[in-house]
Amino acid sequence: MLYLRIYFILIILKPLVSIVILNWNGRKYLERFLPSVLASGYPNLRVAVADNASTDDSVAFLRSAFPETELILHDRNYGFAGGYNRALQQVKSDYYILLNSDVETTPGWIEPVIELMESDKRIAACQPKLLQYDNRSYFEYSGASGGWLDKFGYPFARGRVFDVCERDEGQYDETAPVFWASGAAMFVKADIFHALGGLDDYFFAHQEEIDFCWRLQSAGYSVYCCPRSVIYHVGGGTLPKGNSNKVFLNFRNNLIMLAKNLPLGQACWKIPFRLFLDAISAFKSLAEGEGKYFIAVFRAHFGFWRWLLFGEKKHSAFKRPPAELKGYLHKSVVWAYFISGKKRFDEIVGPKQ
Repeated sequence: MLYLRIYFILIILKPLVSIVILNWNGRKYLERFLPSVLASGYPNLRVAVADNASTDDSVAFLRSAFPETELILHDRNYGFAGGYNRALQQVKSDYYILLNSDVETTPGWIEPVIELMESDKRIAACQPKLLQYDNRSYFEYSGASGGWLDKFGYPFARGRVFDVCERDEGQYDETAPVFWASGAAMFVKADIFHALGGLDDYFFAHQEEIDFCWRLQSAGYSVYCCPRSVIYHVGGGTLPKGNSNKVFLNFRNNLIMLAKNLPLGQACWKIPFRLFLDAISAFKSLAEGEGKYFIAVFRAHFGFWRWLLFGEKKHSAFKRPPAELKGYLHKSVVWAYFISGKKRFDEIVGPKQ
């Protein structure tokens, strides 16, 4: 009886945390990784799977194997952004954890992040340290130890620059403000998520979390990485690396993000320069025999102009930035990486970041 009383007291004292896993044809990942999520041990925890109209047997499997998991069923595939927006409208909570289905969690991974976010009301989003599932001593591509952005909108991370993922040797174990938190495992305060209008549905998938975190900072909030929390991410579970649709979404959405969040004076020269850099990348790939990549980049440019001229602007474009953006590199990561030959985050940004 005493243990029950202590347990209920802990539930009352701890903020309600809701893990929401967005699924699309990911039955194999749910079967492999959902048990680690359910074993998280946080006392006031809700776990839900939002299904984006999967065509495999994900839903039937969940009902049979994990009946304790809440199900939110969408009528079609709304992508990452739209799928989460619709799902989280149905989840009342203090904190959300947007968690990919291909993530293995570790014991005690929730508590350090919630403690950090509870300690500062301005911290609106946070991520754990992401390591590779298949090569556990290396950072994982989609967020490593916290995301950064360079002056031309290229995302990179503490522990990952372009395709180079560093070995984790504790070099980025300090809790620190960053520019963006990975959508693979993003903690976010629920009231702030809704106050800012959630993710941008138009993005569908890829870079919507960077756009959201940019808007968080513009609204005066902070984004952090808490490396005391560790997870292992498979990565590329829905759209594998090199997929032409993934290339299209990444290039298009990055340009839209710049148009939405840069002040007009900067957008007028940075976006044309990005289009130029994109074209160089596309022609380089064409010369290497990657015709699908080449086509995807120019499809992305067309998609950007279509959005700029005719697309619905969910959040106002050309915003005034805050006085100081955290996790922002005031130079070109492309120059540092490809011209200067600097492949590590600390070589480009400096060891104190």
